[in-house]
Order: sequence, then structure tokens, then C-alpha cells
Amino acid sequence: MRYAKIGGESGLTVSVVAMGTMSVAAGAMHAAVDESLALTTLCAAVDAGINFFDTAPGYGKGESEARLGKALASNPGMREKIVLATKASGPSLVRADVIAECEASLERLRTDVIDLFQIHWPSRATPLDETLDAMLSLQKSGKVRYLGMCNFGPLDLAEALARVAVLTDQVNYSLLARGAEFALLPLCIERDVGLLCYSPLAQGLLTGRYTDFEQLPADRCRSRQFDGKRPGSRHGEAGCEAETLQAMNAIRQIAAEQNIAMADLAVAWLLRQRGVRAVLCGASTPAQVHANARAADVVLSDAVVEQLAAATAPVKQKMGDNLDPWQGAGNSRIR
Repeated sequence: MRYAKIGGESGLTVSVVAMGTMSVAAGAMHAAVDESLALTTLCAAVDAGINFFDTAPGYGKGESEARLGKALASNPGMREKIVLATKASGPSLVRADVIAECEASLERLRTDVIDLFQIHWPSRATPLDETLDAMLSLQKSGKVRYLGMCNFGPLDLAEALARVAVLTDQVNYSLLARGAEFALLPLCIERDVGLLCYSPLAQGLLTGRYTDFEQLPADRCRSRQFDGKRPGSRHGEAGCEAETLQAMNAIRQIAAEQNIAMADLAVAWLLRQRGVRAVLCGASTPAQVHANARAADVVLSDAVVEQLAAATAPVKQKMGDNLDPWQGAGNSRIR
């Protein structure tokens, strides 16, 4: 495993492959996971060298946090080994709710401090200043160490940076979702904000399991890569299915030529992007954890990095700078 500082020298040292914990609890995109298997999976991440754990109250309606808390309580010394990140996920983000939500997260996680406390999604109803004031209060009280954002585009991030020290911004970023490269990533590099990448395998498209879209479950075909006429879609755009399929085939070919698993290649490419500090990979079994950790040791040449960028450039241009995976540019929640 490799490790990196997020947010400069005053920040935290984290494994470049992080443990995303959405899939250790049941949710809209994940089936129920046996608790004992979930706890074993969480502990396996530490054994694999992963020290960065990201969760949220919204994952399994608090179950992800509760299971992570149980793993920490059952394994003396584990809490001291990890960097623990969670989020203010409530719909209002008013001061009282942010503070109450943090207290509830601390209780579920069975800890007295959250290392990285993030706003899960920006609110258009509550002034950002009010939410940030609550987070600063939690930081001053010692219940939170550092502040981060999730799903903040360049405009929202710039507004937050004018008010507080922001350690990280967590967004959807992969070979098939490169909107961060237009304006957000340059801003993160300029202001030394560590970029954290979620959905690095593009909802399974970069795992190597699928060769055409008919093999995909219907709920995996709702993102902006797909035609907005597909069931469950709400982005209202034409998508870029032909370009995406062509890119997938090209990535698969490059992976075969390099003798690297397609998923490992996708994660390793992200880790070569300047400004990226960690890639969040989900897992619901120990085997998946160890497969995720393996990607940290994959070394790509400059030529392969450029080859992958070229192969996915048509998707990048078609998707544009909208960072919202599910909503079209006209009603994107990210600005």
C-alpha cells in the first residue's frame, strides 16, 4: 500500500486506496450484507494496509456507521490506526441539524472524534455560511479534526474556501466520468485541496465484467452515460452510449496488453492524476478488499496513462463539465 498527505503538510496521511463503506450495509444499490461478513470485511481492509475509511449517515440509514463502529469497538487499537471520515448528510444542513447529526455519527461510530467531517451534498436552501459555522463549532470543540466537502464543484468549493480551510473535495471521477478535469481539479491543485474519487469503476462499467449494456442491471443504466429515455433516468440527456462502449472496449484491450486487471488499471490511472489523493473503493467481502488494495501497487507508464486518456476523450467531451452523475446540466446539483 502507498500513502499520501491530503491537503498539504498539515493534513492527514491516508492510504491512496480508501475503504468506501456504502456496500457494507443494505441500500438502494446494494443488497443486504450479513453483519459478521461486513465486520470481517472492514477488518480485512486494515490488514490490507488501508487506513482511510469513508462513511455517511445516509449509507443504510446509519447502518454503515454502526457496523464500522462495532468493528472499531471489537478490535482494540483499530481506531488509532485509521483515518475516519463521515458526512453531514441531512437535507437541511441548518446549524442545529449538522451538530445533531455529528453527535449521532459519533455515537454510532463509537468514537469521540471524526478525523474528516464532510458536507455530503451542497444545499441550495440553507446558506453555506450557516453550515460551515456549525462545522467550525464542531472543529473548535474537538469533535472534528478537519473539514471536507463532497460533490462541490468549482463555484461551491471556491465559496467554501473563502470561509474555511477545506482539506478535501470528494466527487465522482473515473475514466468514464472526467468532468472534474475541466475546472475543479485545477482549483484543487491551486488551493492544495485533496481530490477524493468515488465511483472509480463507474458503477461496474470498468470492472471488466460487462461487454455490452444488455448485461447490466437496469438500475446501473440511469447515469448520464446512458440514454435519458432508459427507465429510472432523470437527466433528460441523450447520453453517450456508443462512445462509452467504445471506450470500455479500448480500456479492456489496454488492460490485456499490460496484463493488468481492468479494474486495477482504472484505479491506477486515477492515482496518476495530479491532485488526486485517494480513490474510494467499495467492498462487501475480504476478497474484494484485497483486490482493491492491489491497485495501489500498479505502476503505469506515462504512455499508458496518455493512451487511456485518449481512449476516453470522446466520453469526456460528450459528458462535459457537469459533475452530477444523475442529473443533466440544466438541473445539476453540483456547480
